Amino acid sequence: MKLIQRIGYYLGGFAIGLIILAFFLTGKKTSCSYGPDARVLKNINSKKLIYSQSVQNALNSYVIDSVEIDFVLKKGDINFSESDPRKTPCAIYMVEGSTKNKEIFLTIENCDSTATIINLKTKQ
Repeated sequence: MKLIQRIGYYLGGFAIGLIILAFFLTGKKTSCSYGPDARVLKNINSKKLIYSQSVQNALNSYVIDSVEIDFVLKKGDINFSESDPRKTPCAIYMVEGSTKNKEIFLTIENCDSTATIINLKTKQ
């Protein structure tokens, strides 16, 4: 069997395998959170989210919307240089993200069963 035929069979089988995987994995809640940012954000989003009083005041005064906070918690970046992930009993993370017209900086206290947004800063 020639090399080109082997490559053809390999690519054909590989394509069939990808189609089968796509068929079985569609609709399921599968995710690939391999990076440190994705793992921390997934951990925070899996817990009950609590707003501190200052963040609650910002929400009530329409400085920011809770939808924007949820967007940053799903698509934001963790600034590990300003975070304290080894603090006990609750780690502190700085999450940065941007929406359509502003940048949002959240300081989150990540405990075992809850995640508390303790500080909120916005920049236009």
